[in-house]
This record gives sequence, structure tokens and C-alpha cells, in this order.
Amino acid sequence: MTYSTGNLPPRQTSTLAGLCTRRLTACIVFAVALAACEKSGQRDMGTDTAPPEARTEAPIDNAATTYSLENWPALEPALPRDEKLEAHVADLLSRMTLEEKVGQMMQAEIKSITPDEVRQYHIGSILNGGGTFPNNDKFATPDDWRKLADAYFAASMDTSDGGVAIPIIWGSDAVHGHNNVIGATLFPHNIALGAARDPELIRRIGEATAREVAVTGVDWTFAPTIAVVRDDRWGRTFESYSEDPEIVAAYAREMIKGIQGDKNSDEFLDGRHLISAAKHFVGDGGTTRGIDRGDTAVSEQELANIHAAGYITALESGVQSVMASFNSWNGKRLHGHKYLLSDVLKGRLGFDGFVVGDWNGHRFVDGCTVDSCAAAVNAGLDMFMITSEWKALLKNTIAQVQSGEIPMSRIDDAVSRILRVKIRAGLFERDRPLAGKSGIMGSAEHRAIAREAVRKSLVLLKNNDQLLPIDARKKILVAGSGADNISKQSGGWTISWQGTGNTAEDFPGATSIYTGIKQAVDAAGGEVVLNEHGELDANAFSNGATPDVAIVVYGEDPYAEWHGDLASIEYQLGSKEDQELLQKLKARNIPVVSVFLSGRPLWVNKELNLSDAFVAAWLPGSEGAGVADVLLTDAEGHKRYDFTGRLSFSWPERVHQTVINRNDADYQPLFAYGYGLDYSSDVQLANNLNEDGESYVDGKLEDAWLMVSRPQAPWKLFIADGELPPLWVNGNLAHSADDNITVASIDMLSQEDARALSWKGLRAGSVVLQTQKPQNLSRYLDENAALTLDVRVDQAPESAVFAQIRCAGSNCGGSLPLHSALNDLPRGNWSEISIDLQCFADAGVDFSRVSQGLSLHSEGKLAIAVANIKFVPGAGDQAQIRCGS
Repeated sequence: MTYSTGNLPPRQTSTLAGLCTRRLTACIVFAVALAACEKSGQRDMGTDTAPPEARTEAPIDNAATTYSLENWPALEPALPRDEKLEAHVADLLSRMTLEEKVGQMMQAEIKSITPDEVRQYHIGSILNGGGTFPNNDKFATPDDWRKLADAYFAASMDTSDGGVAIPIIWGSDAVHGHNNVIGATLFPHNIALGAARDPELIRRIGEATAREVAVTGVDWTFAPTIAVVRDDRWGRTFESYSEDPEIVAAYAREMIKGIQGDKNSDEFLDGRHLISAAKHFVGDGGTTRGIDRGDTAVSEQELANIHAAGYITALESGVQSVMASFNSWNGKRLHGHKYLLSDVLKGRLGFDGFVVGDWNGHRFVDGCTVDSCAAAVNAGLDMFMITSEWKALLKNTIAQVQSGEIPMSRIDDAVSRILRVKIRAGLFERDRPLAGKSGIMGSAEHRAIAREAVRKSLVLLKNNDQLLPIDARKKILVAGSGADNISKQSGGWTISWQGTGNTAEDFPGATSIYTGIKQAVDAAGGEVVLNEHGELDANAFSNGATPDVAIVVYGEDPYAEWHGDLASIEYQLGSKEDQELLQKLKARNIPVVSVFLSGRPLWVNKELNLSDAFVAAWLPGSEGAGVADVLLTDAEGHKRYDFTGRLSFSWPERVHQTVINRNDADYQPLFAYGYGLDYSSDVQLANNLNEDGESYVDGKLEDAWLMVSRPQAPWKLFIADGELPPLWVNGNLAHSADDNITVASIDMLSQEDARALSWKGLRAGSVVLQTQKPQNLSRYLDENAALTLDVRVDQAPESAVFAQIRCAGSNCGGSLPLHSALNDLPRGNWSEISIDLQCFADAGVDFSRVSQGLSLHSEGKLAIAVANIKFVPGAGDQAQIRCGS
């Protein structure tokens, strides 16, 4: 892998020809400066601004918007009114000061608040975000969690300042088990459970999860997610049970019962059963283009019938909290949507619990900042989920009540709801029968439930010549990057937020898929060899024999919200390492069983054509042996378990079928909703599925994402510093040997969704988005695309700066000067730069073989931040920088 433009001065590369060359710098300076002026009031990415995705949302005239509650069912509160409880709420409320009341409405992250601050400010709730642990220790024990929970509780009940004792409530994202805690049972993610078609299993998973959470002293789990996904490019698709509201509704009912206990029984919120949260209200799975936190542009009837289906059953089951969604509905943010939060949820649907926000989600509401948002409170938000700015938000909210901007009645309603739930859950009595108990976290009983769930969730898509089940007495090669990788099989929201950075040592008691296969083969007397790359020496198997079959386990690397959004549903777009592995095995005439790990259906026609059998294994979690239970026979050659899983998401036939759902008017999937083979099925799937991915067949050309939240496949981010070897930026921080160039993950709108780039100026160097294989992006040039990116200048350039695109082959590429443009941008604020791709073509780029999608090269000191780097079709004519062909 070479970086010629990182080693050669940019002035030696091709530049714009003719008129475009002579006018480019002035063009950039004028256009970018003009754009910055036009956007200065709306693109500043400080705490008082609207996000970039708001640019795509149509403004809503709230006064003219017509809603109808008749679209929603009329529900009574799930629990009968308890006069003794309500009197207790009223008594507490009457004795609380305004400061104490507003303190109850704050939920602060444990990294940003101490127990003493909970006591001082009368804070009502805390949470641990993904990747946050007690004492900042990833390996904190369950008892470490309990001790910290006890410290926060004791602080909240301290009345030494004369305040009212109100117990704090701790919430945690236990979304597939208590997934923040080392050693917990990790259940399959929701997409897998949807394929199991077993509501009773879902209830048992909820019960087991609640027990493990209760051990750590945590009171509340932010689960389940009951989104109904319509576009599988959404990075949270794996958190959804199905594209079909029927499954989501059935599962929501049972998961709430499992976590909280049956509302009509003594087990309800008994300390073994905890507070649940239905999330995210409402429409998070229906955003345009599957963009996380985007806009759901649907009718109210569709919102109610499809996207709210799980909320109806969750409310009927007595769910005690509902989390507001990041998304908008027809242009209006849910955190500030009074009609939906108050009129619909609390009114028409009879919800008497409380509404909690999502991670700083209130800041996206019009007129709000992260530390000030009266509009969210007035809309019906009862509790802010607030990170490091909680003190400022507390102070500002108190002031807004005092000024009359927030009515006191709204504060009393919010606090009453919070107190009602705390009393129902027994938090005042601190009745925690499982806290600190051993033998529950990661217990054999819970792991057995998880293993059962793995077996039931597997979907057999192809089994030509009935290759499966595999006789465990045979010689079996196990290959693929996911074969012995518990982190990969567990996916996002696993120990860390994105599920990244974990190793085998982080999963005590868990079983990889390979380990499960080996256990079954050893028990049956067969032979098994693990080689990730499918390479075998002559003595790998006894007598020098070749394997009878290869099981290849591969799929998506872990991701979670925001970072997991896709531009294309093609698996391994532009790289195809797994396809090459399958080709190598097929060339040796070894039958291939593909076990595909993914958080969504993806376009895998090429991989399907190379597989004799293909299993959608989703994200099975910690109990990988459940895969072997179904794939392999026992020692007598008899099947142990059959395939019972059925698709709860439609599987695409063509790469542009990004929106494909049951009951669509033009419904032509490769595998329909409900599809799934078993061992009695005699179905031959042709090995000539359409492999035309680059042309998108007859579909619309979508944006090419080079870096959106993170570098997107096939692009990887590198530092190319002079003559030094290229350095892959594989993490949150990277720098060259003497810190000449540094790349760090920073927050623009979400955690780690941008990169800060700095050059010391010791020598010229580049930060490069590079692909291993040249990409044919000529259609983007043909369709008048522009390169767009968000930029924030922190330190103006002292020397020349260039934007470069390179292509495979010698002297193939183009370089455009950027230093004047960057100098003219406002310091510390985000602005957008867009460049017509024709400018790069005129400079010498061959878009049929692009190897560097963008290189930012500086010859001196510079500090900038960048985000959302894309090729956008049709945007060339509106680009700030345009060039004729």
C-alpha cells in the first residue's frame, strides 16, 4: 500500500486545467466564505444549534398542522389508581422546594456526577452510558457496581440539609442482557429474537436480564427497543424485532412482563423484576434513508398503526417509563413534540409513568441547547438525560420556572410521575433481594436460555443437496473472522457502546461459535481444525486428508447507533475478503457452509452463490455453542436440533432494495418475510444470483459515504506522514512517531462522529481515506456528484493545504488548493464545503479506479475537524466550487 501523494509535494501532482485552474482559489475563497456567512447562524455546532440532518427536514407550521387523536386507540392506565400511593406523592411534592423538584428531573451520567453532588443538588436519577463503568474500570465486579449504587442511594436519602429524602433511580442500557458488565449473559440481539417467533422465550429473557441487573443494584433498564424498521441501512436495525408491527407488538408485551413482572401479580416490580423503558417514542425505525436521528416522514395513521404498535402492548403491560426518540416526525423533534408526548402518550394512551429523554436529545429541539430547553419540558418530557452539562441545565430550568416560561404545574406533573414510579418500584424501602447475590450473573440457567434463543433464531436460507446437518464424525475445517470471535458474534452495545475494543478475555464463561463446534465434534469423534483464512498444511487432518466440509463464519464487525448507518447494503462493499475466502475453498472442491453474522439483512448474492449452505445467524451473543447445536449431528449421525427460525425481515435480491418490507406494493425480495428452511426442506437455490452491485441494477444511485460517523467500508483512515510508513487510524486516537500528525475522535452531534486533525508542521503530510482495492466511482462523476464534508477550522493553515483524490496507477490523481478557503472560514464553527467532482476529473482523476477517496494534505501547521465526507449524486450544480468539463 503506497501513498505517493503523501511523499510528493502536491504542487507536483496534476492541477486544474485551463480556466478552472486559474480561477480555483478565488472560487473556493468566495464560495466557501459566502456559504459560511449564510450558515453562520445555523451551522455553528456549539450547544445552541440545529444538527446537519435538520437541513433535510421541511419546516413545520405547528399552527397549521392538523392532528387527530382518533388515529390512536383510547387506553386506560394499565394500573388502577392507588389513593394511598397518590397521597404519598402529594405529600412529598408539598414538602419539596423548586430546586428539589427540578433536581428530580435530571438524570446525570456517572462519569459526570459524584454521590456528594447527588446529595447537594437532590438529583433524581443517574445512568451509565455505553462504555462507562464504576471507578472507570471496565472489569468492575458486580459488587463494585452494587457499592456505587449504594453510595448514590445513601446520598439521595441524606436529609442533613433539611431536604426531602427521595431515592435515586439508576438506569442502564441492558438491551441484550446486562451487557455493560463483564461476565453477564449476553442474549441474541433483538433481530435474532424476532426470527425465533417465540414470545414466551422473550418473557424468560426479560426475567433473566432483570435478575442480572438487580444483582448490581441498578433499578431500571432502558429496554426494550420496540422500533419497527423500514430501511435496513439504519444502524440500529439489530435492535428491532421485526419490520412487521405484529411481531414487535407481541414481543413488547412479553418483554415488559419479563422485566417488570406481571402487573396483576405480586412479582410486579418486586426487586427481582425492575423498571422497564419502552423506546424510542416514536417512529425511530422509519427515518428517511434509515439515517439515525433523522426525520420520519409518514402520516399520523402510519405512525400509529406501524411504528406505535409495540407501545400499545407495552402500555397495556404496565411499562413504567417511555424514552423519547431522537428522530423527528414530519420535521418536528420528538423531544419537543407536545402532541405526541402529552396529548397522545399521556392522554389518549393513558400513560401514567414518566417520559425520559435520550442522551442529550433535547438539544436538537428548536430553540434549545444542551443546557437549556424549556420547550422539551413544556412538551411533556419529565426527565432529562443529560451528560456533563447537568448543572447548567438544572440552573437554567429553575430560572425558566421562576420566570414563568415553564409553568409550575408542568413541573409538578413531571415530578409526580417520577415519584409515582419510584414508590411503585419500592425504591424508598430499598427492597433489593438480589443485590450482591452470587450465582446469578452469567448463571448456567441464564446461559441455557440464551443458548436456546440462539438455536431458535438461526434461519436456514440455503441448503443445496441437503448438506446440513453436518455429521460431527467427519473432518471439518472452521474458517472466517467470526469463527472464534465472541466480540464479533455479540455486536454493538456489548461492554463498550459500539461493541468495539473487546477481546476474548472480556467474556468469561462465554463460548465462541468455533468452541461450540469443537465441543460437538470432539464428543462425536470427528476432527476439527480452525484456520481463520482457510489455509491448511498437509498434516492438518489425519492421513493428510482434506476436510469433508468447511464452516465459514463471517459478517459485520460490531457497531451501534449512529456509527452503524450504511450508505449501501452490499456486504463488504469494495473489499470482498470473505468472498475471496469462499472462492479459495470452492476452488479446492470443499463444500462450504456459510454462517453469516449481521445486524440486518444485507445484499450477499456473491457470497450466496459461493455457498452450498447459508445460515443467517444474526448476532447470537455469548452462547455461540447454540449454532453448533443445530449445524452438527450427534455421535450417531442424528440431528440434535432442527432449524425453526423464520425471517422477521425481508432479504433483498438486488442491492438497491434498501426499503423492502412485507406488504409493500412492489414486493420482490430474494427471501420473503417468514422464509426459512428446515431439514425436511428439499429446496435448491440457484448459484447464479444477480451479482451486479456496482451499477445498482435499475436502482437510484445513493450517496457514497467515505466517512460518516466513522470511516465507511471500503474506506479506512490513515496518516501518511512524509517518508514514514502509513499508519492506520484504528481507534479513537492515532499520531505519527513524533506527533507531527494527530487524528482523534471527537463529538460533533454524537459520540465520536467527527475527527480532529492536527499538523505540527515538522514536515508535509496527509490524512487519507484509502481503500485496499481501487473503486469504480465513475457513475458519481456521470451523475454530476459533489464531494461534500463538514469542516471546523481550529487553527488556520500556515502553509499550503490541498484536497486530493488519487487513483490506481502512476500519475493518476488530482489536487485542489484549500488553504485560502480554510483561512476564510470562521474559527471554531462548523461549515460545509462542497466541490464538484468534475474539478477533480479536470485535474486528472480517473474515477473508474479511485484508491484515495480524499486526502487532506498540509505542508505546515494546521488544526481542523472534519465529518460527513460523502460523494453526493446530483449535487455538482449546487456545489460551492464548480468546474466545467
